Amino acid sequence: MIWQPSLLSLQVTLTASLFIFVLGLGLGTLLAKRRFPGQLFLSTLLNLPLVLPPSVVGYGLLLGLGRGSPIREWLGIDILFTWQAAAIASTVVALPLMVESTRAAIANVNPELEAAARTLGSTEGEILLRITLPLSYRGILAGFTLSVARSLGEFGATLMVAGSIPGRTQTLPLAIYAAVERRDYDLANVMVLMMTAIAFGFLYWVRQLDRHPHP
Repeated sequence: MIWQPSLLSLQVTLTASLFIFVLGLGLGTLLAKRRFPGQLFLSTLLNLPLVLPPSVVGYGLLLGLGRGSPIREWLGIDILFTWQAAAIASTVVALPLMVESTRAAIANVNPELEAAARTLGSTEGEILLRITLPLSYRGILAGFTLSVARSLGEFGATLMVAGSIPGRTQTLPLAIYAAVERRDYDLANVMVLMMTAIAFGFLYWVRQLDRHPHP
């Protein structure tokens, strides 16, 4: 009973983590290194899932993925109430943590080091890969870790777009809720302890990153 939602949570979290890393790194770098019209609007939009109720985020995803949406009507993709929908929900709610951590970490890199590399003939891509990202990797890694932990614990938006179907979309947080509903407190206690231990491990590792000074 416990392993099925655990494996599904792992599948959803790993998929979400891939999207979080790629999108978060790209968007965070863009917001830190470029100035363009609508930048403040984009930054605010990306951070909305942090402050909106999960039910509102889930309802927005329902509109974006459900009947009448371009994804459903034009592309013919119907992923509501599947584990893929759960992965999308986890990505959306956790992405702001990765974006903001990446933006802050890259913005704090000494611009004189980047300017010196330019005078030596390095391209912008080489500067990013050889100077900017290596100097900001701690902040990026911390943001990614927190995002993964947040995606693992996602509940509200996932329930809206994926439901709680045992064996198909019922992740660990949803399984805990279902166990409490049917008063299976022994099973709920085991899953709660598991989730707490995992979350503690993620947070402890992030704090370890903060404690060690950058070489």
